Amino acid sequence: MLPQRVKPELSAQLANMKVYKEVIRDDIVPLSARHHDKNTSEPISFFLSNLEELFSWKPTNQDAFNVAVVPIAKRHPPIESQRPKTLVCHDMMGGYQDDRFIQGSGAQQPYIFYHWQHIDIFVYFSHRMFSLPPVCWTNAAHKNGVCVLGTFITEWEDGAKTCESFLAGEESTYHAVADQMVRLAEYYKFDGWFINIENVLSPVAVSNLPLFLSYLKEQLHERIPGGMVLWYDSVIHEGELKWQNELNDKNRNFFDSCDGIFTNYNWMEDHLQRMEEDPRRTDIYVGVDIFARGEVVGGKFDTVKSLQMIRQYGLSAALFAPGWVYECLEKEQFLQNQDKFWSLLDSQLLIHSLCTLPICSSFCLGYGKKRYSFGEGEDSGPWFNLSAQEVQPIFSEIQPKAGEGGRVKSLICQEDAWHGGGSLVIEASLPSGIEGVTIRLFSLHVPAPPKLLLALVYKMENSSNVAVSLELSTQDAKSCNVNKVDSITPLSVESTVHPLQPLAKPPLPVTDTQLNPKHGWEQRYYVVHLSDCYLNSLSMRFSQLTPKEQEETFTCRIGEIRILDFSHPPLLPAQPTDLSLSHVRWLHNEEANQLFVSLTLHWSHSMENIRHFRVFCRGVTCRLPPPSRPHLLGLAHACMYRVVDLEVPDPCPSSHGQIEFAIQPVSNKGYEPVPPLWGQLVLDYVKETQTEV
Repeated sequence: MLPQRVKPELSAQLANMKVYKEVIRDDIVPLSARHHDKNTSEPISFFLSNLEELFSWKPTNQDAFNVAVVPIAKRHPPIESQRPKTLVCHDMMGGYQDDRFIQGSGAQQPYIFYHWQHIDIFVYFSHRMFSLPPVCWTNAAHKNGVCVLGTFITEWEDGAKTCESFLAGEESTYHAVADQMVRLAEYYKFDGWFINIENVLSPVAVSNLPLFLSYLKEQLHERIPGGMVLWYDSVIHEGELKWQNELNDKNRNFFDSCDGIFTNYNWMEDHLQRMEEDPRRTDIYVGVDIFARGEVVGGKFDTVKSLQMIRQYGLSAALFAPGWVYECLEKEQFLQNQDKFWSLLDSQLLIHSLCTLPICSSFCLGYGKKRYSFGEGEDSGPWFNLSAQEVQPIFSEIQPKAGEGGRVKSLICQEDAWHGGGSLVIEASLPSGIEGVTIRLFSLHVPAPPKLLLALVYKMENSSNVAVSLELSTQDAKSCNVNKVDSITPLSVESTVHPLQPLAKPPLPVTDTQLNPKHGWEQRYYVVHLSDCYLNSLSMRFSQLTPKEQEETFTCRIGEIRILDFSHPPLLPAQPTDLSLSHVRWLHNEEANQLFVSLTLHWSHSMENIRHFRVFCRGVTCRLPPPSRPHLLGLAHACMYRVVDLEVPDPCPSSHGQIEFAIQPVSNKGYEPVPPLWGQLVLDYVKETQTEV
């Protein structure tokens, strides 16, 4: 519902345009402090601190910013498969740092995570009682097929009192807590809860705890596909706080009530040996503290030692606080240290395969030194928004064996981009006598459509003697273990590699109008006709055009890759409809004599295959010839956007000011955006002393 003083009216000049008439006032429209930054009114993610806040929660129109818009992508093998899994528990400086700003921030060196292809579950952890995952984390994880859990934690004496208040009473009380927790996950679109009770419990409370967990799990499974409840190894069956560092008879009743257990970190090999024969051993997530606090195996850059031992016994792993590489090492070397940390674990981690088309990625990590669009700098200055992170590739480093073969390494670089804030850089060398080198970018498990379109945007940066090509690998459909959830890889049969030849010109309706040759970017298109097979992988092949006696060293920057079902003509995104605005706030800076307005825009549009929306405005006042040039306000990753402190001219004493808004959808399929449609929404404003017309 709009504030009462904002009235949508039909303009006599433009029958389809909504005109919101506003009188500039100093009184502030109340905004929820939970949902908006108190200084700027920017939308923020939040947590709940106690049971009172939990029970009083109900969604309002100000909650919509916190709802994830990306459904969880399908991957192979699925999380239900009976194989060791990997969980990441994100514990970063108390939580809710730069990631709390839903529309992003100007953080220059934020913490990010992007090795999604290796993990199954992401837990957002803080010491708030109910840690709701910031929406940017849910969007990024879901895009890469990873489920996201919030955290319910109680601690110390206050935690014990909280547990007594809902566990020592009637069944209806702990059912009410579970019901609200399920409503939160269902509304905000995350996937479940990590339960961490780190305080003593009375005999009555501990006897009800498995019933609470079972009911929570049952309701989550019923309401949320893939919903999950995990238990932390803390309290034992007698109510004592006593970490076991394993699953045993003292905590099994909690495990039996949940989808899995996350053990404490101070285990030794004999703990793992005792769990090896458990029929649910892959639901046991053995905790690994990456900070290596206390008596632990591995940790830090030696985490592979703990992971090797865990995998030896067929168990899953829970990596706690891998942000160690950010908190304890040089921020300037964060990406290098992050890549080093995960590359050391490669041998113990499964690479998940993408299962659906389209697959489109500019390899953006969700931050950058500036923002790019079709190779051109769009915004100067650093930015951070994990909702803008795109599907990530397999990061590889291949070294020659016994002096044979080429060297190749992939990494993300932010010095240039096609879209977003970075691109994938392939650094490689071809020794004399080596014909070429291949690097896998994506592992796939996708039923092949009859007609496939692949698009590649790239540039070579220091060699003109290297040919670049895509290689698509497929497997016969009959040989793929598609339906068995315990299958980790397709059956051991050879793949068919299809070297691809680029088309002489883009196929209709694709155009090269966004090609920017002055920045060195090249676009290539490939059409492949397939039948009765599965897409297995996509790789890049580099080979020498002319053999040389000396080693050929080169760098290739990949700006974007798209894999599209081209069996049917693609449709361009429709224009947004139902534009409206709400929550208008005015601010007049007396010292600078400048007027600012903040407001929330809303519109209707499908989010399917949308990379983002570009939000524009243009103004009309007595001082400006109508209309002024459109101004890009920012990018939205949902069908709403909070305009914050937009500079607007004061209206003349005898006239109104007008600000018009337009929304431009940008497809992640790489097609040229349709120009924004103007004539839908105008804010018409006058000073309070003027008579409103």
